[in-house]
Order: sequence, then C-alpha cells, then structure tokens
Amino acid sequence: MTNTNYTEISDSDDCEKYVNQYIQDFEIRSAEIGKGTVIKRALPSRHKRMIGAWCFLDHAGPVTFPQGDGLDVGPHPHMGLQTFTWMIEGTMMHTDSIGSKQLIRPKQVNLMTAGYGISHTEVAPDTETHMHAAQLWIALPDDKRNMPPQFDHYPELPVVEQDQIEFTVLVGEFLNTTSPVQVHTELLGVDLIAKESTSTRLKLNPKFEYGFLALDGTATVNGHELNDDNMVVLEPGISEIEVQLHQGSRLLLIGGTPFETPILLWWNLVGREQEELKHAREQWINKDARFGSIPDYDGPRLEAPAFPDKMRPSR
Repeated sequence: MTNTNYTEISDSDDCEKYVNQYIQDFEIRSAEIGKGTVIKRALPSRHKRMIGAWCFLDHAGPVTFPQGDGLDVGPHPHMGLQTFTWMIEGTMMHTDSIGSKQLIRPKQVNLMTAGYGISHTEVAPDTETHMHAAQLWIALPDDKRNMPPQFDHYPELPVVEQDQIEFTVLVGEFLNTTSPVQVHTELLGVDLIAKESTSTRLKLNPKFEYGFLALDGTATVNGHELNDDNMVVLEPGISEIEVQLHQGSRLLLIGGTPFETPILLWWNLVGREQEELKHAREQWINKDARFGSIPDYDGPRLEAPAFPDKMRPSR
C-alpha cells in the first residue's frame, strides 16, 4: 500500500532539526563496465531500494575513449518496467525488438516501456568518443506491468531558471513546468545546473520521497554534503528544502509517491513473484517470442545469470 502516514514539515529555522530527521545520505557503489566506463549505482541500495517508482539508477561516466571503443551492450530483455535514459554528453544508438531505432543526443530522453516483454541493444556509434548519462528504471504499477511494449523519444524537454540555476524538467511537474514524458505513477525527475555559485529553496510535494545525486561537482542539501560518491535521500513529509551549489555543479533530483506494492528486481526484469521471474528467464534462454529479437545486431545476446534461491523485495 502507498504510505500516506506523513507529517508535513516546512524547512524553517524553527524546525530545521526536525527536517534533518527525514534526511539521510549514504555511499553509492562503483563498478567498471565496457572499456573503462565507470558507473555509480545509487539504486537499488541496501540503504534505499526505491524512490517512488524509480527502482534503478546508474550514473555512467563521464568518460572519454578512442573511436570504436564505446559502450556496446548486446540484446537483453526487460519486463515490468520503463527504461529512462538521460543523455548528458555523447550519443548512443537504441535498437529494440519492436522495430525502434533511435540515436539519443545530449539533453534528450529515451523512454522504453517494456511492459510484458521487450529486448534492446545500446551501442555507441563508431565515431563517438564521449559518454556521460544517467540510466534509470521505473517500475510499472500493477495495472500496467503487462501492457504492450512501446518506445518513445523526447528530443526537447522544458527548461526553467531560478536563482541562477537551470532546471530541466525530465518527468512530472516542477516550478509550474510540466515534462511531456509519459509515465504511469506520480513521479518527478529534474536536472539542475548552477550557472553561478548559488543557493535556492525548493518547494517539494510532502507526499513524495526524494533523492539527490551529483552528476558533476558538489552541493549541499540542507546541510548534507553531496558529491559523486553519495546520495542524499528525503523521506515523505518535507515541503521545502535548501540547496547550495557551486558554479558548474550539476544534480539529478528524482522523487515520487512511495510505490504501491513490493517488487522483485532481478537482472533486467521487474516482477512480483519469484516464479514469474524464473519463468521469464527460461523464456529468454529459449528465445521465446515474448522478448522478440534484434536481427541486425552483429554479436551475441546477453546470457541470463544463475537464478537466486531467495530474493529480497524492494519497498
């Protein structure tokens, strides 16, 4: 069930200490993929499994590489989720099993709704030498998780300025500005870039939980230091927060209402029951039509890992 037991708190001098009881920060994991591409995985974490319906968050790069040495992720399946790619630097070609083929450029979003099942590839063009991106997954609600797969490309997102900060509204509504990106739960996604060293007070939805991630530089969220090695999370109940940024710093803010039901996230799949995921794994291994195929990809499909004995639900 959605958590509606919250106390609305405004961040004033009189109650700042109470606001900080609703804020935590934790270290995020680092890993290397491809040829020298470092990713920072913020979600899921043992500290926080989900933020709203956001169930996965990787910060990839920034990285520079020789032409022809960019990321090349072969065909792999998804179900029960939407993949959300926010490109900051470089380009990447998306190809999927329903016939979509789309190059994503900086300041653009690719949104793939897996629904019942889809497979795709992500390949840097041979001429590309840079990559910096945020890759997120959105868990689909119960009534949408088996919907037909689809793909949407958003070449332009709305931008608004406040206190020398440029806000790109990626998902949802913020500062009286609404993103065109179509999702299926109450969500927020915002990219913040500081043109000068500055501070701002942001009004928040007290029904939402939130997370701040540094994409470039550092910042302070209500006194909590934020850098590329940690994440700052706000629990529901906060209606206003102070953020201080250095010139050139770039943050990702995500938020949403706590997700309605526990989910199981394994490999690239989101489900509700362990047997459901196990069956989907077998279908992928057996090249079942559920996940389709990408015949023009020159290379092997990704192999499904061994299935665990027991899984921990998110939420």
